Amino acid sequence: MRVLRRGDTGADVAEIRSMLVSLDLLPGAGGAMASNGSNGSHPSNGSPDTADTVFDERVEHAVRAFQQRRGLITDGVVGPATYRALRGSCYHLGSRPLAYLISSPVHGDDVFSLQERLTELGYNAGRPDGHFGAQTERGLKNFQRDYGLTVDGICGPSTVRALRQLSPRARGGRPVFLREQEQVRQAGPRLRGKRIVIDPGHGGDDPGVAVGDVVERDIAWDLARRLEGRMKATGMEALISRGPAQSPSEVERAQFANDAGADLFLSLHCDGNSSPHAQGVASFHFGTGNGTTSTVGELLAGYIQRELAARTGLRDCRTHPKTWDIFTRTRCPAVRVEIGYLTNEQDRLRLSDPAFRDVVAEGILIAVKRLYLLGEGDQPTGTFTFADVLAHELARAE
Repeated sequence: MRVLRRGDTGADVAEIRSMLVSLDLLPGAGGAMASNGSNGSHPSNGSPDTADTVFDERVEHAVRAFQQRRGLITDGVVGPATYRALRGSCYHLGSRPLAYLISSPVHGDDVFSLQERLTELGYNAGRPDGHFGAQTERGLKNFQRDYGLTVDGICGPSTVRALRQLSPRARGGRPVFLREQEQVRQAGPRLRGKRIVIDPGHGGDDPGVAVGDVVERDIAWDLARRLEGRMKATGMEALISRGPAQSPSEVERAQFANDAGADLFLSLHCDGNSSPHAQGVASFHFGTGNGTTSTVGELLAGYIQRELAARTGLRDCRTHPKTWDIFTRTRCPAVRVEIGYLTNEQDRLRLSDPAFRDVVAEGILIAVKRLYLLGEGDQPTGTFTFADVLAHELARAE
């Protein structure tokens, strides 16, 4: 599907409008844009009116509202991620059979509901992310086996009935995220042996944000190398997700972390904005906006955010839950940090200074150390130093 934005026309726009109408984000035009059955993804009658094929200001606002609700980039543009989320939002559990298909992955709100339901019943279906993967299939098969159903890994009518009839074993908790917390606790406060994937944004032919000779791709690479060196000095196993000439997709970066068996995933970026006044640092973690959040990811994002704001003087733009592929596809807790706006003169000058990038690298390392300390022997934000970390590691080794 082509990328759609304000001013575009055609049948693709009519489909987008239809889905937005079905979600009550856009009023139907003359009643012609009613939902079509259970998935509501297409108009129910004939060819759409001309007005219903135009991507106008109302459609853009509706798209932005949907993106905000789903933790997507709020740009009012329907690209692959937004289109996939829109399509997925039209399904509810039971509206179609669900199965693990490697060649054509299944995703949608119905998959999310299945994952949530299995989790409530005590089955490990993986992170509730709306993607039907191998872990969801294993959880579903275990459920089917325990309740005398056909163990085929397909969520059809009989499985849906059983899921709805049974009472949950737990309420109010998120077992998959509680397991993340327990893994951090069991890992202990020492950094030695922890495996961290550092992901410098963009790369290769993709420069990211570029203003003059200051390029996000290069800043991220330099930051990654500085952070890698500090992590290795503490005994951590630091892996960089790409080479200087490579630009893997978010899914490929996530797969790299999964294949490596990473404990944490840290994605490094800079930001840009049409306004030269936009500035500051922001951190992002997995979260759907409806209470489903990676507890460890949120905790680490908070540590990174506070450390960088305190150490660098960059404006604190806070932490935010998102459903980007980099979060939904990684099996370990993941954080993305947008460090300064290259379109802001002050931020750009700071990021151009190697000494400033050293401060950023140290701040991120300290944040990771705080995560594993779990409050034990901690110090006020901005006061922990690299030397303190090394001394703590040495003391723990004795």
